[in-house]
Amino acid sequence: MRYFLGVLILVFSAKVNAQDSLAVQMDTVKAHSWKKACLFSAIVPGSGQIYNHIAMPKGKKKAYWKVPLIYAGLGMTTYFAINNNRLKNEYKAEYEHRKVGNSPLKFTQYDNQSLLSLYTTHRSRRDFAILGIGAVYLLNILDAGIEAHFVNFDISDDLSMSIHPTAYTPNSYGISFRFKFR
Repeated sequence: MRYFLGVLILVFSAKVNAQDSLAVQMDTVKAHSWKKACLFSAIVPGSGQIYNHIAMPKGKKKAYWKVPLIYAGLGMTTYFAINNNRLKNEYKAEYEHRKVGNSPLKFTQYDNQSLLSLYTTHRSRRDFAILGIGAVYLLNILDAGIEAHFVNFDISDDLSMSIHPTAYTPNSYGISFRFKFR
């Protein structure tokens, strides 16, 4: 009897869990998730914008055009980071080569102090480019999340505002604003 009761409780709880997961799946089909858009953009930059574009109604689809801008920003900042890192390493190698007492290799027009100055300049430029990569990446995620909130945003012709004079007390007057949203 005890085993039968245990099996009955187990079957009932499995049935309830299956119904709950089905209800959750039905809710996720209807709702557009900003968390999903952010997650998609965090994993693959630009995919959150495409997710939003697919979910938009037919006449409002316009989210895909941001994807090339995201990759252009990431590509440009990555190029600057790599190029400035390469130049920084070349100036450092030249300075260390001269420090040992060897003749200049590549940058004969610069003295040692100029090489150190160029080294620090390109190191800071590389660091700013890395910060730029992070900024473009975070803006990509932020844009996907904000745009996901506006996927089902309705702008209809029924929006209006009216202004009316209002008397609060016999000696107190004011203006009231009334907004109509649908």
